[in-house]
Amino acid sequence: MKQSIFEILENKPLNQNVYKMILKGDTSDITACGQFINIQLEGLYLRRPISVCDADTNTVTIIYKVVGKGTEQMAKMTTGETLDVLTGLGNGYDLSLAGDKPLLLGGGVGVPPLYMLAKKLIEQGKAVTVILGFNTKDEVFYEDEFKALGCDVAVTTVDGSYGVKGFVTDAYPQEYSYFYTCGPEPMLKAIYKTSVTSGQMSFEERMGCGFGACMGCSCKTIAGYKRICKDGPVMLKEEILWED
Repeated sequence: MKQSIFEILENKPLNQNVYKMILKGDTSDITACGQFINIQLEGLYLRRPISVCDADTNTVTIIYKVVGKGTEQMAKMTTGETLDVLTGLGNGYDLSLAGDKPLLLGGGVGVPPLYMLAKKLIEQGKAVTVILGFNTKDEVFYEDEFKALGCDVAVTTVDGSYGVKGFVTDAYPQEYSYFYTCGPEPMLKAIYKTSVTSGQMSFEERMGCGFGACMGCSCKTIAGYKRICKDGPVMLKEEILWED
């Protein structure tokens, strides 16, 4: 984990409530797809954890949804402003288990961390299928960006206004070797029940500290309770114990 000051290079809306922000700074601690950063905002006690969408040697891209005071404040920020950021948080995805035809499933703001993952898997020569799930057509984002990487992309909407009507579980390909997913817990639970291979699930969870000190984001596993921020956010399908 590293604390650094990042400069905002870009902050623009992708749709009515979702924004893309590019930050310039020290990204050396961002070492795995699926990690997150934790942003300090003026006047707010708790940092805001945001998944890493993409990163290179000196920039990190995040995509966030405006849902409260913190993200409302972020949406108003402009180019040149700076943010205090913790980087290198979370374990990230293990790409070594992907097989030849990995399947990536993202729901809403669970989509962004799959972008960097897809990019790395494509670079390894994998045939990547991506399923992006949203409530309605107006919420869809990053479909073209995944296609530009060379992924086979399907989009689902709950109301049927775009793509396949239903949920990500309604658009499974005929064959896949392994799955990676990120999204709301009901979606993860549905994938857990319907998937036919092993896989890795990244959990969206409210966090207090973001680095394992407060135990506020624990989940139950076969090895006992694990902290989403420190031991996760990525968990293996086989280790999760779902509570009814």
